[in-house]
Order: sequence, then structure tokens, then C-alpha cells
Amino acid sequence: MGPWLEATFNALRERNFRVLWTGSFLAFLAFFMSTVVQAVVAYDLTGNNRSVGFVVFAQGIAQLVLGPFGGAMADRFPKRLVILVCQSVITVSFVVVGVLIAADAISIPALAAASFVIGLAFSFLGPSRQALLMDIVGPARRGNAVALSQVALNASRILGPLLAAASLVFDWFGSAGAYFMMAALYVLAMWTTVLLPRGDPVPGAPRSVFGDIAEGVRYVWRVPRLRSLVLSYVLLIMVGFPYVTVLPGLVENELGRSSGSITILFAVNAVGGLLASLIVASLADSARAGIVYVVMSLVFGAGLIATGLAPNFLVVNLMMFVLGFGAGGFQTLNGAIVSHITDPAYFGRVVSLTFLAFAAFGVIALPIGVLADAIGERATLGVMGAGVFVIVLAFAGVGRSVPRTDVVEQPASLGPGRAQGG
Repeated sequence: MGPWLEATFNALRERNFRVLWTGSFLAFLAFFMSTVVQAVVAYDLTGNNRSVGFVVFAQGIAQLVLGPFGGAMADRFPKRLVILVCQSVITVSFVVVGVLIAADAISIPALAAASFVIGLAFSFLGPSRQALLMDIVGPARRGNAVALSQVALNASRILGPLLAAASLVFDWFGSAGAYFMMAALYVLAMWTTVLLPRGDPVPGAPRSVFGDIAEGVRYVWRVPRLRSLVLSYVLLIMVGFPYVTVLPGLVENELGRSSGSITILFAVNAVGGLLASLIVASLADSARAGIVYVVMSLVFGAGLIATGLAPNFLVVNLMMFVLGFGAGGFQTLNGAIVSHITDPAYFGRVVSLTFLAFAAFGVIALPIGVLADAIGERATLGVMGAGVFVIVLAFAGVGRSVPRTDVVEQPASLGPGRAQGG
């Protein structure tokens, strides 16, 4: 176990990464609490999948519009400052929703408005946090650091739903208390952010924001493997991840349980994701990463189809584990491979493009909710799983190998000076 542990947790040797990892874990914990509580509140208010999809849609449309700007900001301004401002906005949004719920004044429009504001903040927060990781971790450990960030995400996917479930069980605490708890977690995350370096941008000639965005898109398009990785990732998340929209209806309409039972499904799903991310973390800097990425994507699609076919709640839990295992594996490896083949000067903008996957997922959540109301949750999951299979087969050759950790892939039009980040 010694060599495996050393390879799996190698990046945690660096102090600043440990601090960043801790803050990320706290923020992820609050986010996955909100995913569950928000879905339950929306479904209980109206009793249909469309309302859950609409709330998620509000967050997604914000990220879709401003996602590329978030990447440009990460490459232009001190990353720590951007992160702190975004964390403050999210904290205030959680407090406002908690107060509205406590005052029995919450509504779907209010929930969607808060979701939209949080989506705006996420558009800038995610790219800056990932770009700061590139600044504080050396090239030899960069893929492992990205993989360990995914471990933090998947661990929080276990604890977040559990904390949400504990909150919803007690009437005196309930969803309002859950939102106040999420705000407190973000305050702790802000404290860890203060302890990190500023993350100043790479010096360069003054540029317009739109020019930065356009250059980032051109950069991705000119690097074939990077282009394929970004496109495949966005499509997989967009087509596959809206399954969270139909889970409340699945457990209530098909399985005869309360919508709050999705907390169990989320927890089981997260255990699978955590296990996968731990397994593949040691492979994040290896030449096998691309092949495992394809396999994990196929497992994700199979999990969606199997969840739709599952006859009872117990089998749904087993299939959700499989689904989470595949999702955790391909998410971890996508970020690791991208970190190796991206010039650090462009990393914020490249990450913002991959984050558009979650914006697209949010936008597609509304039509997925409508589809589930029309043809049923089981059939909808089957359609989504089939779509994932088509995408994986179309991009089966993506990221077959990972270059040496000291090599950054560049398009032919960029000179060696740009390959070193300016």
C-alpha cells in the first residue's frame, strides 16, 4: 500500500495545495447540500419535475452566459481576490434563501433567482480556483492535484446529502437550517482562501476581455486533443448529468417513496464516485489515463440505463453506485489530462470552457424535466444513457496518452515563448 498511497496523495505534500484542498472540500460540501435541499424544496412546492428543472436551469443559464468571462478573469486578475468575492456572493445568497424559507415566503421564482445569482458566482469561482491550483502545484504533481480535487468533490457528495438528510429530518431545523449551515461552510472556506497566495496573472500586453475569450477558444480549437477532450466532456455532462432532475420524481412516482429519499441515492452515488477518483488518482499522470477515461465514460452511460430499468429502490441504489463510479472516474481523468496539455497562461480560459458543461447541464435540465413528465422518469434515463454511449463512441480515441509532465501541447502557430506562459 505504501507506493499506492504515495502516488495517490502525492500533491498533498505541498502546503498551499492542502489549504486549497480543504477550502474546496468545504465549498463542495455546501454545494452538494444545496443540490439536494434545493431539489426537495422545489419539488415539495409544486409536485412536478418541471419546477426542479427550472431552478437548475436558472443556475445553468447564468453559467452558460458568463462562463467564458470567468475564465478570462482568472487569467487577468489575482485569483484569490476573485475567489473571495464569489464566495461572499454565494454566502449571502444562502442566507437570503434560508430567511425566506424560515419566514414561509419562499417560492419557485425566488429559489430560481437565488440559483441564478449562485450560477453567476460559480462562473468566476471555478476557473479561478482551478487556475490557482496550477500556480501552486508543480508540473510533476499537477495531474495528481487535479485528481485529488475530484476526491474532495466526491467525498463531499457523500457527506453533503447526509447533512442535507439530517437537516430535513428535523422540523425545527429543516431546509432553512440547511441553508444557514451551507452559508457557515462557505465562511470557513473563505477563511482558508485568505491563507493562500494571491495568484497574480501572467504579465502581458493589455488585452480586451472579449479578445482574451476569443484567443482561449482559438487555442483550444488549434490543439486537436484538447479540443476533443473539452467537447466530449461538455457533451457527456450535458446529456448525462441532468439525471439529478428526474430523481425526485423517480423515487416518488415509480418507487412509491418520498422525494426526500433521493438523499440516500445521492450518498450511494457519491460513494461510487469517491472510490473511482481514489482508484484513478494514481493514474492521473500516467499514459493509461486516456484509455481508462473512455472505459469510465461507458460505465457512466451503462449506469444511467440500468437505473432506469431497476425494479425497486434497492436495485436503484446499486445502479446509482455504478453510475457514480463511472462519473467520478471520467471527471477525474478529464481534468488531469487537460492540466498536462494546457499552457498555464490559458488554463483559466480552458477550464471555463470545461465548466460550460455544467452550465449546459443546467440549461438542459428544464427540457429533461418536461420530457420526464411526458414519457416517465425511467424512459428518460434510458434516453440519456443511450446518448452518453453515442458520445463516448464518437470520441473513443480522446486522450489516448498523456504527455510527459514537463511537456505542454501547443498549436503550431504558437512559439516557444508562449509555451512557457508568456
